[in-house]
Amino acid sequence: MAPIIETHNLTKVYASDGVATPALRGVDLAVEAGEFVSVMGPSGCGKSTLLYLVGLLATPTDGTVRIDGQDTAGLGDGGRTRLRRRHIGYVFQRFNLLPTLSAEENVALALRLRGERPGGAPREMLAAVGLGDKRRRRPGQLSVGEQQRVAVARALVTRPTVLLADEPTGNLDSEASARVMDLVGRLHRERGQTVVLISHDVQVAGRADRLLRMRDGRLLDT
Repeated sequence: MAPIIETHNLTKVYASDGVATPALRGVDLAVEAGEFVSVMGPSGCGKSTLLYLVGLLATPTDGTVRIDGQDTAGLGDGGRTRLRRRHIGYVFQRFNLLPTLSAEENVALALRLRGERPGGAPREMLAAVGLGDKRRRRPGQLSVGEQQRVAVARALVTRPTVLLADEPTGNLDSEASARVMDLVGRLHRERGQTVVLISHDVQVAGRADRLLRMRDGRLLDT
Protein backbone atom coordinates (compact mmCIF):
# COMPACT_ATOMS: atom_id res chain seq x y z
CA MET A 1 0.00 0.00 0.00
CA ALA A 2 1.33 3.45 -0.93
CA PRO A 3 2.09 5.97 1.84
CA ILE A 4 -0.60 8.55 2.57
CA ILE A 5 2.00 11.28 1.95
CA GLU A 6 5.02 10.84 -0.27
CA THR A 7 7.46 13.42 -1.56
CA HIS A 8 10.43 12.91 -3.85
CA ASN A 9 13.23 15.43 -4.42
CA LEU A 10 10.92 18.18 -3.14
CA THR A 11 12.51 21.54 -3.84
CA LYS A 12 11.36 25.11 -3.29
CA VAL A 13 13.27 28.22 -4.29
CA TYR A 14 12.01 31.72 -3.55
CA ALA A 15 13.15 34.56 -5.81
CA SER A 16 13.17 38.22 -4.78
CA ASP A 17 14.89 41.11 -6.56
CA GLY A 18 16.76 38.65 -8.72
CA VAL A 19 18.10 36.72 -5.72
CA ALA A 20 17.21 33.02 -5.44
CA THR A 21 16.83 31.63 -1.92
CA PRO A 22 16.42 27.86 -1.58
CA ALA A 23 13.96 26.86 1.17
CA LEU A 24 13.81 23.12 0.47
CA ARG A 25 16.66 21.12 -1.07
CA GLY A 26 15.45 17.76 -2.38
CA VAL A 27 13.31 16.41 0.47
CA ASP A 28 12.19 12.77 0.35
CA LEU A 29 9.47 11.92 2.87
CA ALA A 30 6.97 9.09 3.31
CA VAL A 31 4.22 9.04 5.93
CA GLU A 32 2.11 5.92 6.40
CA ALA A 33 -1.57 5.90 7.30
CA GLY A 34 -2.07 6.25 11.05
CA GLU A 35 1.40 7.63 11.76
CA PHE A 36 2.09 10.60 14.00
CA VAL A 37 5.20 12.28 12.59
CA SER A 38 6.81 15.48 13.81
CA VAL A 39 9.44 17.58 12.05
CA MET A 40 11.66 19.64 14.30
CA GLY A 41 14.22 22.28 13.47
CA PRO A 42 15.23 25.91 13.98
CA SER A 43 13.39 28.86 12.47
CA GLY A 44 14.12 29.23 8.77
CA CYS A 45 15.10 25.60 8.21
CA GLY A 46 12.18 24.95 5.82
CA LYS A 47 9.66 23.26 8.13
CA SER A 48 6.72 25.51 7.26
CA THR A 49 7.58 25.42 3.56
CA LEU A 50 7.52 21.63 3.66
CA LEU A 51 4.10 21.62 5.33
CA TYR A 52 2.71 24.18 2.88
CA LEU A 53 3.82 22.04 -0.06
CA VAL A 54 2.48 18.83 1.44
CA GLY A 55 -0.75 20.66 2.29
CA LEU A 56 -1.10 21.88 -1.32
CA LEU A 57 -1.06 25.50 -0.21
CA ALA A 58 1.98 26.17 -2.43
CA THR A 59 3.63 24.54 -5.44
CA PRO A 60 7.17 23.16 -5.52
CA THR A 61 9.91 24.45 -7.77
CA ASP A 62 10.84 20.84 -8.46
CA GLY A 63 9.99 17.38 -7.22
CA THR A 64 6.72 15.60 -6.54
CA VAL A 65 4.03 15.40 -3.85
CA ARG A 66 1.67 12.43 -3.74
CA ILE A 67 -1.39 12.43 -1.49
CA ASP A 68 -3.04 9.05 -0.96
CA GLY A 69 -1.27 7.78 -4.08
CA GLN A 70 -2.28 10.68 -6.33
CA ASP A 71 0.43 12.74 -7.99
CA THR A 72 -0.48 16.39 -7.52
CA ALA A 73 1.90 17.77 -10.15
CA GLY A 74 -0.64 17.94 -12.97
CA LEU A 75 -3.46 19.44 -10.96
CA GLY A 76 -4.60 23.00 -11.55
CA ASP A 77 -5.71 25.30 -8.76
CA GLY A 78 -9.21 23.82 -8.73
CA GLY A 79 -7.97 20.26 -8.58
CA ARG A 80 -5.53 21.06 -5.80
CA THR A 81 -8.25 22.80 -3.81
CA ARG A 82 -10.62 19.84 -4.16
CA LEU A 83 -7.91 17.37 -3.15
CA ARG A 84 -6.92 19.51 -0.19
CA ARG A 85 -10.50 19.84 1.05
CA ARG A 86 -11.06 16.10 0.69
CA HIS A 87 -7.89 14.85 2.34
CA ILE A 88 -6.23 17.52 4.47
CA GLY A 89 -7.05 19.29 7.71
CA TYR A 90 -4.76 22.18 8.61
CA VAL A 91 -4.09 23.74 12.02
CA PHE A 92 -2.20 27.02 11.88
CA GLN A 93 -0.23 28.72 14.63
CA ARG A 94 -2.43 31.82 14.37
CA PHE A 95 -5.74 29.88 14.40
CA ASN A 96 -7.28 31.86 11.46
CA LEU A 97 -10.74 31.90 13.05
CA LEU A 98 -13.31 34.39 11.74
CA PRO A 99 -13.98 36.81 14.63
CA THR A 100 -17.62 37.49 13.70
CA LEU A 101 -18.62 33.81 13.74
CA SER A 102 -19.27 31.61 16.74
CA ALA A 103 -17.08 28.61 17.49
CA GLU A 104 -19.73 26.33 15.97
CA GLU A 105 -20.03 28.51 12.86
CA ASN A 106 -16.25 28.55 12.41
CA VAL A 107 -16.17 24.75 12.51
CA ALA A 108 -19.20 24.47 10.21
CA LEU A 109 -17.48 26.67 7.64
CA ALA A 110 -15.03 23.87 6.78
CA LEU A 111 -17.96 21.68 5.75
CA ARG A 112 -19.77 24.45 3.88
CA LEU A 113 -16.65 25.07 1.79
CA ARG A 114 -16.91 21.44 0.66
CA GLY A 115 -20.53 21.94 -0.30
CA GLU A 116 -21.79 19.87 2.62
CA ARG A 117 -24.55 20.59 5.12
CA PRO A 118 -22.96 20.80 8.57
CA GLY A 119 -25.80 19.17 10.48
CA GLY A 120 -24.72 18.22 13.98
CA ALA A 121 -21.11 17.45 13.11
CA PRO A 122 -19.63 20.82 14.29
CA ARG A 123 -21.41 20.49 17.63
CA GLU A 124 -20.17 16.93 18.07
CA MET A 125 -16.59 17.86 17.18
CA LEU A 126 -16.58 20.78 19.62
CA ALA A 127 -17.79 18.42 22.32
CA ALA A 128 -14.95 16.06 21.41
CA VAL A 129 -12.39 18.83 22.03
CA GLY A 130 -14.05 19.83 25.30
CA LEU A 131 -15.85 22.95 24.10
CA GLY A 132 -19.41 21.75 23.74
CA ASP A 133 -20.62 24.28 26.30
CA LYS A 134 -18.89 27.18 24.50
CA ARG A 135 -20.02 26.51 20.95
CA ARG A 136 -21.97 29.77 20.69
CA ARG A 137 -19.09 31.97 21.80
CA ARG A 138 -17.06 34.00 19.34
CA PRO A 139 -13.26 33.73 19.26
CA GLY A 140 -12.85 36.96 21.26
CA GLN A 141 -14.83 35.36 24.10
CA LEU A 142 -12.52 32.35 24.29
CA SER A 143 -9.05 31.92 25.76
CA VAL A 144 -6.12 31.50 23.40
CA GLY A 145 -5.96 27.79 24.17
CA GLU A 146 -9.69 27.40 23.55
CA GLN A 147 -9.35 29.18 20.21
CA GLN A 148 -6.71 26.68 19.16
CA ARG A 149 -8.99 23.80 20.15
CA VAL A 150 -11.70 25.32 17.94
CA ALA A 151 -9.12 25.39 15.13
CA VAL A 152 -8.37 21.70 15.73
CA ALA A 153 -12.11 20.92 15.65
CA ARG A 154 -12.47 22.82 12.38
CA ALA A 155 -9.56 20.89 10.85
CA LEU A 156 -10.99 17.53 11.91
CA VAL A 157 -14.70 18.00 11.24
CA THR A 158 -14.26 17.01 7.58
CA ARG A 159 -12.67 13.69 8.64
CA PRO A 160 -9.44 14.46 6.76
CA THR A 161 -7.02 11.76 5.73
CA VAL A 162 -4.16 13.80 7.22
CA LEU A 163 -4.00 16.45 9.93
CA LEU A 164 -1.19 18.95 9.32
CA ALA A 165 -0.24 21.14 12.28
CA ASP A 166 2.03 24.15 11.80
CA GLU A 167 3.51 25.13 15.20
CA PRO A 168 0.08 24.55 16.79
CA THR A 169 1.29 25.50 20.28
CA GLY A 170 3.53 28.40 19.26
CA ASN A 171 1.19 31.03 20.74
CA LEU A 172 0.14 29.06 23.81
CA ASP A 173 1.38 28.95 27.39
CA SER A 174 2.65 25.63 28.75
CA GLU A 175 -0.70 24.55 30.22
CA ALA A 176 -2.69 25.31 27.06
CA SER A 177 0.05 23.72 24.95
CA ALA A 178 -0.17 20.51 26.96
CA ARG A 179 -3.96 20.40 26.55
CA VAL A 180 -3.80 20.85 22.79
CA MET A 181 -1.12 18.19 22.43
CA ASP A 182 -3.05 15.82 24.73
CA LEU A 183 -6.02 16.33 22.40
CA VAL A 184 -4.01 15.66 19.24
CA GLY A 185 -2.46 12.57 20.81
CA ARG A 186 -5.85 11.24 21.90
CA LEU A 187 -7.35 11.73 18.44
CA HIS A 188 -4.36 9.94 16.93
CA ARG A 189 -4.69 6.98 19.30
CA GLU A 190 -8.48 6.65 19.32
CA ARG A 191 -9.25 7.49 15.69
CA GLY A 192 -6.03 6.42 14.01
CA GLN A 193 -5.66 9.97 12.73
CA THR A 194 -2.57 10.51 10.60
CA VAL A 195 -0.74 13.59 11.91
CA VAL A 196 2.22 15.57 10.60
CA LEU A 197 3.29 18.29 13.00
CA ILE A 198 6.12 20.79 12.85
CA SER A 199 7.61 22.50 15.86
CA HIS A 200 10.80 23.97 17.24
CA ASP A 201 9.85 22.74 20.73
CA VAL A 202 11.36 19.37 21.64
CA GLN A 203 8.62 18.63 24.20
CA VAL A 204 5.91 19.17 21.59
CA ALA A 205 7.70 17.35 18.77
CA GLY A 206 8.59 14.50 21.11
CA ARG A 207 4.91 13.54 21.44
CA ALA A 208 5.03 11.96 17.98
CA ASP A 209 5.74 8.32 17.12
CA ARG A 210 8.50 9.42 14.74
CA LEU A 211 10.65 12.51 15.12
CA LEU A 212 12.45 13.94 12.09
CA ARG A 213 14.98 16.75 12.23
CA MET A 214 15.45 19.39 9.60
CA ARG A 215 18.23 21.86 8.88
CA ASP A 216 18.99 24.15 5.93
CA GLY A 217 16.13 22.83 3.83
CA ARG A 218 17.03 19.16 4.25
CA LEU A 219 15.70 16.32 6.37
CA LEU A 220 18.56 14.88 8.37
CA ASP A 221 16.81 11.55 8.91
CA THR A 222 13.64 9.85 7.65
